[in-house]
Amino acid sequence: MRACAKLAAACMLAALGLMSHGAAAAVELVILSNQGATPGVRELAAVFARASGHRVTVIQVEGAELDRRINSGPADLVTGNPDTIEELIKNGQVIASTVTPFVLAGLGLSVRAGAPRPDISTVDAYKATLLAAKSIGYSRGCSGTHIAEGIAQLGVTEQLKSKTMFTSGGPVTDFLARGDFEIGIQQTNIMVGVPGTEYVGPLPGFLNKPCPSSVAVLTASKEQDAARAMIRFMISPEAAPLLRKTYVEPAVR
Repeated sequence: MRACAKLAAACMLAALGLMSHGAAAAVELVILSNQGATPGVRELAAVFARASGHRVTVIQVEGAELDRRINSGPADLVTGNPDTIEELIKNGQVIASTVTPFVLAGLGLSVRAGAPRPDISTVDAYKATLLAAKSIGYSRGCSGTHIAEGIAQLGVTEQLKSKTMFTSGGPVTDFLARGDFEIGIQQTNIMVGVPGTEYVGPLPGFLNKPCPSSVAVLTASKEQDAARAMIRFMISPEAAPLLRKTYVEPAVR
């Protein structure tokens, strides 16, 4: 079964013109990934590595640590939300012409394992769930910005302020699992299947505003040909089902 999967992946990349030309051409690629894109990036990296012969390492890193990694290297590709990528362009750290949207991650809600599952099937039900909750947690990144915007549109920002916790330094589910709050909201792809928590479902209607991530080649990359090949694979039709396995959608192109 594993051999068949490897052959299928090799055929797929060969058809896309992404295969390396023999073992001598194999290189090491390092991808610096934002938290929200990491599950999908790892899924794609594994297939690309098996089929191309390249070794691909995915490192989840953001903020000040991202700058340190870019400056100290080695690193070849970076993924991030539009604001992050724009800042890297301004700083000359990525090749602007390589910036490519590749994924959209929708928002979801989780509770602690064993807790009652709240009703979030409609906008009104979601609003009622938030008002009834004793405590709520979400991050300050892209997902947190969209969650806060949705809460503002529902007109309950002030009512929820005193019971809202903003997380940092890890996924919202890490805090939820240890009981820091009753309800956690973040990108679905980093919430599903986390031990100690239970994923309830996606946010309803207009409240489910997805977070986009793009990928770009770093200016300091010493393996730019392989990095560009990786990007071509990441936006190919063949990559779409791999991304969907991680609860995200390919970017609309």
